[in-house]
Amino acid sequence: MKYFTDRNEAALQLATKIIKHKSPQTLVLAIPRGGVPIGKVLAEALSASLDLLMAKKIGHPFDPEFAIGAVCANEMIIEEASEINAEYLAQQGQQIKAELSARYKRLTGRERLLSPHQKKVIITDDGIATGRTMLAAVRAIKKQGPSSLIVAVPVCSVEASKKVAPEVDELIACYYPDPFVGVGRFYKQFSQVTDEEVIEMLRKSTTVASPPSRV
Repeated sequence: MKYFTDRNEAALQLATKIIKHKSPQTLVLAIPRGGVPIGKVLAEALSASLDLLMAKKIGHPFDPEFAIGAVCANEMIIEEASEINAEYLAQQGQQIKAELSARYKRLTGRERLLSPHQKKVIITDDGIATGRTMLAAVRAIKKQGPSSLIVAVPVCSVEASKKVAPEVDELIACYYPDPFVGVGRFYKQFSQVTDEEVIEMLRKSTTVASPPSRV
């Protein structure tokens, strides 16, 4: 079943569910790249600042497309049943952290995330499948002392909701399909969001985060 035409429509539906969280202290953090179109709409609806929350999956050493964990800032989530060599995980963790830091600077033109301290933080993406990436993001932000922490996504698997909900003040989704067949299956149009599109969305948003000049 297709719930949404595209990410913009999904974000508009989601915005109606989070409008109660409109506050001068609200900060929307979008996980690139698919989460940025969602985050832009939510930030506009809430008159909130928008920033990027960099996160990336850790691939299996023999099958990089198979995710065994995720990294966000200094937080690393590994699949409980994983028996992967600890040295590989440590090496991947450090490599991914460096990649995320460089990419954040390239996309925003800044070194650091807008401070979540004492803010009502809303983390968003275009959907949650396994929950690993979102858990890494949530735990990274919790360490920075937000006044409240909310995860808002258009679609979330039931399995992931059981992992994420206990870690946040509120988990909001438009749909919790079961069985879950992958985030993209619930969109009619699910094209890849490019870095250039991310930079342009940040440029057009009301956030104080300033993306780099394209000149």
